[in-house]
Amino acid sequence: MAELTLDAVRARFQQAQKRRRPWESLWRDCYAYALPQRGAGFGAEFGPGRSGTERVFDGTALDAVDQLAASLLAELTPPFSQWFDLVPGAAIDQIERGPFAELLEQAGQVMQGHLERSNFAVEVHQAFLDLVTVGNATLLLEEAPTGAMSALRFTAVPLAEMFFECGGDHRIEGHFRRTTLSRSALRARYPLCELPPPSGGSTSDDAAHEVVEALLPQHGGFAYRAFLNEQGANPLPLAEGAFDTSPFISFRWLKAAAEVYGRSPVMSALPDIKTVNKVVELVLKNASIAVTGIWQADDDGVLNPATIKLVPGSIIPKAVGSSGLTPLQAPGRFDVSTLMLDELRARIRRTLLADRLGPVGGPRMTATEILERTQETARLLSATYGRLQAELLTPLLARTFAILRRRGEIPDLPLDGRTVQIAFRSPLARIQAQRDVQNTLLWLETAGKLGPDAMQAVDVPATTQWLGHTLGVPSRLIRDAKLPASLMDQLELLDRAAEAVLEEAGDAD
Repeated sequence: MAELTLDAVRARFQQAQKRRRPWESLWRDCYAYALPQRGAGFGAEFGPGRSGTERVFDGTALDAVDQLAASLLAELTPPFSQWFDLVPGAAIDQIERGPFAELLEQAGQVMQGHLERSNFAVEVHQAFLDLVTVGNATLLLEEAPTGAMSALRFTAVPLAEMFFECGGDHRIEGHFRRTTLSRSALRARYPLCELPPPSGGSTSDDAAHEVVEALLPQHGGFAYRAFLNEQGANPLPLAEGAFDTSPFISFRWLKAAAEVYGRSPVMSALPDIKTVNKVVELVLKNASIAVTGIWQADDDGVLNPATIKLVPGSIIPKAVGSSGLTPLQAPGRFDVSTLMLDELRARIRRTLLADRLGPVGGPRMTATEILERTQETARLLSATYGRLQAELLTPLLARTFAILRRRGEIPDLPLDGRTVQIAFRSPLARIQAQRDVQNTLLWLETAGKLGPDAMQAVDVPATTQWLGHTLGVPSRLIRDAKLPASLMDQLELLDRAAEAVLEEAGDAD
């Protein structure tokens, strides 16, 4: 494979810009109506210090987006909870699985500790907000400086800065990040680069420069290039390097065929969101007319409409015999808007899963209803969860594993699925496990009713082990039925075997 030159990287970045440009107007609308505080970089209305709610008259979509993002955080990566485990792969022998599982369990706890001490919960929630709103999100996972509380440092990169490049299977493989930095920030981030002299002879450190960081697949890893992207000038190199695992973790909510960028539930609900906003705007205008009214007056030479103030206690002069000010009756009423708003708001919340993923409440909610509601949630999010597991959770844990393994905090083992593999223990991932456990318990109950002969077909120790592993019970609490329980038991078995060998030898003599 040919080496990446700056000219080649810049040409690929320009192609990525062209591919993203048709999406920007749609993203701008999604941010404007559902998440204005995260739309920086897509227009002046999303600038610093601005609320971005000038076009928003109804908060249904804003509230539903917040609820769905918070539910994803609680269902996929719950803070301060072990939502994944490292378990032995298929290549590990049965005899070695017990001690190996305890070793991997300790390594998983080390990884979980670094995630909890980092800013992961804060940044992944911001990424989930982008995911729900525009269907794309990027999480940057960097190694923290030595001595920090955690070895991990996360950044939820705004979509306005990211440009994607896909491979033949339409998976996101290449990343471009375009940012604007001042000269002082450039010197701090790239201390070894030689910056060009300021344009126009200016010596100010506040002059902004466009910086492009590229991370592209090469030789089984990822090549990193950073350069100044000034108009009409050749790209100026700032830094270069290589990564075994990508620090940019990009994931999508829904991907259509032959598309690089994902689609979001807000895009599906956008027509209803715009309609609700327009209806509420008209309702407010109608309410202002109902409060202040529309008035008409005769031009009698005495009444001057420009000087009239409709305030309590005011006296308005009029000519003798004239009608003065008379209210103008509205041609119709706007009561039908209430019915329209209720239906549209319910449809928005249903599309954004706000009512399905919210907390279950109510005194009449039975256990069966709660179970069915949980299973319905799993069905609705099954496709999305599968994509998030492949594009977010697995690359995130692989990158974390590589950083901590390089630091020597966890064993130097390959996370290849054969030696070490990942088992997800998040609430959403446990739903299928709970269903399997229920089927197994139903089988045991049925076998028990059939009598003792039927129970002989049940391997109780193996069943207990399987239940423990499926429910996420720590491996140190599960005794391997095929191995002795302790070292003393092992020594006792060895003594018995030795005595049997000696007896056989004596009999032979």
